[in-house]
Amino acid sequence: MSTRRKFIKISALSATFLSGGFQFASAFAGSVKQGKGSKPIVISTWDHGIPANEAAWKILSKNGSALDAVEAGVRVPEADPNVRTVGYGGYPDREGKVTLDACIMDKDSNCGSVAFLQHIKHPISVARRVMEDTPHVMLVGEGALQFALSKGFKKENLLTPESEKDWRNWLQESKYKPVINIENHDTIGMLALDANGDLAGACTTSGAAYKMHGRVGDSPIIGAGLFVDNEVGAATATGLGEAVIRMVGSHLVVELMRQGNSPEDACRLAVERIISKQKDVKDLQVGFIALNKNGEYGGYCIHKGFNYAIQDKSGTKLLDGKSKF
Repeated sequence: MSTRRKFIKISALSATFLSGGFQFASAFAGSVKQGKGSKPIVISTWDHGIPANEAAWKILSKNGSALDAVEAGVRVPEADPNVRTVGYGGYPDREGKVTLDACIMDKDSNCGSVAFLQHIKHPISVARRVMEDTPHVMLVGEGALQFALSKGFKKENLLTPESEKDWRNWLQESKYKPVINIENHDTIGMLALDANGDLAGACTTSGAAYKMHGRVGDSPIIGAGLFVDNEVGAATATGLGEAVIRMVGSHLVVELMRQGNSPEDACRLAVERIISKQKDVKDLQVGFIALNKNGEYGGYCIHKGFNYAIQDKSGTKLLDGKSKF
């Protein structure tokens, strides 16, 4: 069966875009440059986005689809035990169980999502099967696992010895406090624009380390952790999911681009909206990246330390997202 459920039908006319680019800070050179936009292009959160982008670029550079590219790209950190906040080797919840969340969205507003999924290394691929093989958008928990197994995914232990050791050390005090520094990579979100001018996005995570059993963040929620509108652009989020969910953050970024804001300005305005609703952001980190239909991109976060990776015909770059503080 290959039925697809549309999450949303876009009926509004697309807005005009700014013809200029945007400014961003370079993590390598530290200089301010002007982005001009190009296609194909792929952008993803954090430095583990560099190898993820490389996998996506193998598809994009051969005129492959953005959807295939983002799935292939984020599968790289999902399978890497050294990326401790995504997939295999991710930090467990407070009960010592690795639970994974992911979603994917294509150019036609089709989308699929899984949440609180255990024992499956590649939740992004399960999310795509939800999108393509069911009439639903989201499957969770045991139901998501049963579906994955029915589609031939392998059940395996995702808790590595390193993550188990860290969890047992955490149990000695059992204190939960979100960490906002640069080591808190907590997800990978990826956006791609292919040679045909079509957009797609993917987001996958093991969630906040030592979270309550059953907690789900923004990453598998369409409109919060990820949103794609092929007339306008796409956005994805990183950071504390609860704050992103409350603002439906990625959808907000896309709508701000629809109003004519550049990707960086849209990310900044969304971050400022989140800040305005919080009593204290000292221990709160949220960052967004965005990519518009012209291939222009940008990122912005609450606190410094967030970076994102770009790959296009000119090569690979790792950029520092501008920050409010």
